[in-house]
Amino acid sequence: MQGFLNFYKPQGMSSHDCVGAVRRLTGIRKVGHGGTLDPLAEGVLPIAVGRATRLLPYLPEGKAYRAIIRFGLTTTTDDLEGEMLTQQAADRLTVEDIAACLPEFQGTIDQVPPAFSAIQVQGQRLYDLARKGRVVTPPSRVVTIHNLTVQHWQPGEQPELTLDVDCGPGTYIRSIARDLGDRLGTGATLAHLIRTRSGGFDSSHSLTLDDVTNLLEKQTLELVDPAIALEHLPAIVLPAELALRWQQGQKFPPTMVIPPNTPYRVLNEPDGTFLGIAQLEEREEGPILKAKMVL
Repeated sequence: MQGFLNFYKPQGMSSHDCVGAVRRLTGIRKVGHGGTLDPLAEGVLPIAVGRATRLLPYLPEGKAYRAIIRFGLTTTTDDLEGEMLTQQAADRLTVEDIAACLPEFQGTIDQVPPAFSAIQVQGQRLYDLARKGRVVTPPSRVVTIHNLTVQHWQPGEQPELTLDVDCGPGTYIRSIARDLGDRLGTGATLAHLIRTRSGGFDSSHSLTLDDVTNLLEKQTLELVDPAIALEHLPAIVLPAELALRWQQGQKFPPTMVIPPNTPYRVLNEPDGTFLGIAQLEEREEGPILKAKMVL
């Protein structure tokens, strides 16, 4: 059994716990996930099974979220899991105020991750340091936020904004909530988060833990084939003889013009079977098609 699982992570379960559950259910040791989701968050968690774990870095990078941001409240973790730092009435805040400043948070921006996160500083994760009483402000890093769309506004003393976020890898939605509250002068924290898309998988087709359990009991669980999960990559179709040579690690000049240093899906000519990932490398003796990962 090898391939990808479009898994729906429930609230309260860590990404590591989800991987462990799939290991136990399938009896397969080699299982990994395609991007950590905070325990309080729910939504899409791409899980790779078997040798497909080696393909996780090649999944599409974009992610999408639906976030509920609560204004007038700040916490140590930038979500409701942490201890409250400040609280104030924010009933004068309007959705028009928010919409006016959202463009500042779109595009390529510098973002400071939350002090409670899995980022490592001097070999230790920030949340481990924070639990020991050492709160370290992590350095800012460049992230890309493609789009921010207001979905709902709930006015009140601590109003809540439902916001859809389309972003690149490494973006912290908790940081968006925190920084938006700072910008508006009310403070804010993340109240709820759903990841609706990750690694090319979307929540409308995700399987819950109960779904996976039931399908395995019925022996009807079908993993997503790597050829489908990686169809965003251009494909090289090799005749049977060249396919065998490539799988054995042999290098040969490409028979077509393809850009260097770009990952390609390698397919077998007769039936389109996915063989692995290749990359064109320029050498003094000429370009060669190098196997990056053979499934």
